[in-house]
Amino acid sequence: MKKLKTTEQENMSDKHYLESSDEESDNIQAVDWNPASWRERFAISEMAISAQQPIWPDQQVLGEVEANLASLPPLVFTGEIRQLRNELAEVCGGRAFVLQAGDCAESFDYALSRPRADSVRDRLKVFLQMALVMTFSSEVPIVKIGRIAGQFAKPRSMATESRQGIELPSFRGHMVNDIEFNQQARTPNPHRLIEAYQHSVSTLNLIRAFTSGGYASLKQIHAQNQEFVATSPVGQRYEKLANDIDSALRTMSALGIDQDIPQFKEVDLYTSHEGLILNYEQALTRKDSLNGDWYNCSGHMIWVGARTNQLHGPHIEFMRGINNPIGCKIGPDSTPAAILELCETLNPKRLPGRLTLISRMGADNVEKVLPALLEAVSKAGHPVVWQCDPMHGNTYTASNGKKTRHFETIMKEITGYFKAHEAIGTWPGGIHLEITGDDVTECIDGIELNEVDLEQSYETLCDPRLNSSQGLKLAFEISELLKSARDFKPST
Repeated sequence: MKKLKTTEQENMSDKHYLESSDEESDNIQAVDWNPASWRERFAISEMAISAQQPIWPDQQVLGEVEANLASLPPLVFTGEIRQLRNELAEVCGGRAFVLQAGDCAESFDYALSRPRADSVRDRLKVFLQMALVMTFSSEVPIVKIGRIAGQFAKPRSMATESRQGIELPSFRGHMVNDIEFNQQARTPNPHRLIEAYQHSVSTLNLIRAFTSGGYASLKQIHAQNQEFVATSPVGQRYEKLANDIDSALRTMSALGIDQDIPQFKEVDLYTSHEGLILNYEQALTRKDSLNGDWYNCSGHMIWVGARTNQLHGPHIEFMRGINNPIGCKIGPDSTPAAILELCETLNPKRLPGRLTLISRMGADNVEKVLPALLEAVSKAGHPVVWQCDPMHGNTYTASNGKKTRHFETIMKEITGYFKAHEAIGTWPGGIHLEITGDDVTECIDGIELNEVDLEQSYETLCDPRLNSSQGLKLAFEISELLKSARDFKPST
């Protein structure tokens, strides 16, 4: 795979840094599409909030910011985007599994808590640990996609928030406004779009350094587990796996197998975020100078959320024309007919790896709703990657007013997701999680963390995340389900 490029390599003309293609064009877009055509759908919406778009107070400033963004280098490169689509095509064929995970909403305020490098490193660490567990426990290749370097905006149920008789715009993520409850902080600010780009550049540089500079080496698997071993049963379980890997590496070394190759020292980590703020996404959309295809260069994979997946809405209109792998979240109210229309709109050429459907049903609904959708899509011959988001359908408010999720409920939805696929004979292609490398107390498990513990370290900007220990425990549980699915050998 072509590795993520360094900052120095980014400082080239548009013509050269978009030229990465040694492959033929596989253009998906319709002739009636352009990067701004979403605005026509937006114009017929009743109001901005129906499409989860901020009401920007100064359209002239917004236009200047968009033009500025459009002149900046892309965050990711078209060759990398195509490579991810190739890897997701393997998932479509039942030969790989996706781990997509990261923050609920990224923050601009790293410096207020701890250095950005430490935060990115710790997020990357738990991600790599989970991927390692799943790879070696299930013997299935893992496609690694982070919710990172762009996840700065969040949809909201209500356009405004009221406190003590004062009504202000809702917090929509640092790309739009600030979480502080005052008029200035909550007013949508277009300049934050530039800040989001700058923070994404910084995060991407750190990811590239960590994933190619030795931190991801298999030789580091013990060093990444120091704090878990003494105190956590799941850490001790990880240490046993690390010892087994160590033993295998020593055996390969004794046999003269070279371990200084990229497969042992580096990992491919792709970036993704919800493509919510369309002004930002359009500004970072570029035409490949070799084949003329349009790519959204704000991230490798972009997804549409459950609140913005309307077939004739602006988000689906934008997504149908870009050549990135795209995701679309679907909920318990989804019908087979509606899902098939989405598939036809977003992937009319039926290209494997192009479209991921991310189910977020809720633990009590997944086995009731999902099988009919799986069967309809399978019978229609659409080559989609199926993913399970077990987080968003299982959120509730604790007695202290904090939003939380219970580990066992999350696991119940994942188990139901695998059962649904086994019943229909389709491949359960991936998992989509909100996790952090920080030792937060946002999700409860009924053993180490209960509702009374939520106040200890509740730091999320929006939704509750699994902490590193919970994420690692989940990886072991998913591995067992994945082994069974692998042995079942479902049709695709």
